Amino acid sequence: MPTDEGAQIKPPPWPDRMCRSFGYMVSGRSRDYVRELEAAGADTMWSGGHVASRNPTPEAIIGLSQLAAHTQSATVGTAVLLLPIYPPAIVAKQFADLDGLTGGRVVLGAGVGGEYATEFSACQVPVEERGRRFDEAIPLLRALWGGEPVTSIGPCFPMDEVLLHPGPVRTGGPPILIAGRKERAMRRAAELGDGWFPYMYSPSRYQSSVARVREIAGEFDRDLDAYVWALWTFVSVGEDGVAARRRASEHLQRIGHIRDGRITDHVTVSGTPNEVIRRLQEFCDAGVEHFVFATIDPEKGGASELQIQQELVPNLPRTLGE
Repeated sequence: MPTDEGAQIKPPPWPDRMCRSFGYMVSGRSRDYVRELEAAGADTMWSGGHVASRNPTPEAIIGLSQLAAHTQSATVGTAVLLLPIYPPAIVAKQFADLDGLTGGRVVLGAGVGGEYATEFSACQVPVEERGRRFDEAIPLLRALWGGEPVTSIGPCFPMDEVLLHPGPVRTGGPPILIAGRKERAMRRAAELGDGWFPYMYSPSRYQSSVARVREIAGEFDRDLDAYVWALWTFVSVGEDGVAARRRASEHLQRIGHIRDGRITDHVTVSGTPNEVIRRLQEFCDAGVEHFVFATIDPEKGGASELQIQQELVPNLPRTLGE
């Protein structure tokens, strides 16, 4: 992305195969705040998004476009785009254009969704078709980014001689990280994705999922050396660990992610700074190479993204394997 002076900054490679990296959900944050966080060393910035959910959010690609405009060196991505409600040609074109505008800094985090049925009805997509639409869309995205006319006879997205140009600047297009929690999502990640991107996992469940994705990939001799092992997690940090965990529990129940607050410790990273660092170390040991943090209620006493980047991240191992 050009700087204010018009110069072009070449983005660093992401992910760095030697170093663990850290990113943040910053949809709706101001340009000044995003740039301050980027200057503090954040590797990635992410936009969530919905079209019609119970919680007010931007649409994911609009949020991503804002981050692309506000950043100069950080990788930017969707966490996550509900791919089944979009025509793949539109997604392919938007991501190709953003990849070009950012000089190759865009990542597509994608999931099947389904927790908000009204979102699918609003977009005229039967919720029960989301899986097959997703499975058909991923290969189409890669084909559309390939620079040649694409013909498909798929039941969901038939097309004839569709040429998308200009294409993305990154060879093969942006990386595609597959989000989810269950076995089918792991299989999609192993078969279709460039990375595994679960959310609301414990360290032990993350470790098990990595083993399962590797096992599935081995069924068809897929090489995962360049794979991205990412995690999306809520983080609530404060000097009062009990209050931090309470904020996390109340937040997750308020947005409908959990009903029983007793599982908060299993699906979030919350507590005092030392407790959070220990928990994140457990995730490192479980195989996480890239973290995406979603902060909880910083305006009510929780740590902000900037505080996490400046005060917690330096206490975590950067070199992979540590």
